[in-house]
Amino acid sequence: MANNTTSRRVFLQAGLLGTATLLGACGKKEEAAAPAAPAASESTAATPAAPAKVYVVGTDAAYAPFESQNEKGEIVGFDIDIVSAIAAKAGVQVKFVNTPWEGIFNAVAQGDRDLLVSAITITDERKQSMDFTAPYFDAVQLIAVRKDSKVTKFEDLKPLKVGVQTGTTGDEVVTKLLGKNSAAIKRFESTPLALKELESGGVDAVVADNGVIAHYVTNNAGAGFKTVSDPSFTPEQYGIAVRKGNTAVLEMLNQGLAGIRADGTYDRIYAKYFGSAPATAGTPASAASK
Repeated sequence: MANNTTSRRVFLQAGLLGTATLLGACGKKEEAAAPAAPAASESTAATPAAPAKVYVVGTDAAYAPFESQNEKGEIVGFDIDIVSAIAAKAGVQVKFVNTPWEGIFNAVAQGDRDLLVSAITITDERKQSMDFTAPYFDAVQLIAVRKDSKVTKFEDLKPLKVGVQTGTTGDEVVTKLLGKNSAAIKRFESTPLALKELESGGVDAVVADNGVIAHYVTNNAGAGFKTVSDPSFTPEQYGIAVRKGNTAVLEMLNQGLAGIRADGTYDRIYAKYFGSAPATAGTPASAASK
């Protein structure tokens, strides 16, 4: 009897022990599963917003005071400040990339640049392959010669060697004057290079944007230059260029440009570079054009 009782107790204890073990095991499984709740909650959390698009801006940074590089290698200038202000008004970000003038239009056509700002004159020919914003700067050509030069008007350049920046409107007007294949035309990658050639005597004159020439003459008094204006030069206007048909970016830029004109930002930027606000926003009396 005692043995039977003992056996029953053993079996009963074993059963209780098994039940306790089972319950304990179930308890551990529940504890292990607990961390899954935050994971489920994370999966239902809102997806972080994608970073805002950064618009890549092509500019030929060798055209002070419109665009150039400072001693730190940063791209600075009137055009840079204008586009930066437009971007701030539109609530977008921009990144300026130094882009050689010779390939700048292909860069926007191929989508390597979202827009261009580089003292670009709006012309009918250029409008065939790209779109422009409303004009943001009025411009005209100017002649630079040495102080002892006898040049008083554009026609006086006919027997002389003339430096221009390749592919600019200065290049166009000199080509019309001297002829497309004239050996007297010396073309350079930038206007400052052409002016350096004038300083060394390699050319007799340089025709380029008057804002650029005036800035160079003012800041290089030792070069011994003077400037000559001519009423025959056609007034021109700068525009910000985008790929043909890119209406979304064009509208954004035009709205931003109108905004900075309306709130006085344009006038403040103009005064920073040219000494005083223009008589009419966007129509400075002394500017220049590519």
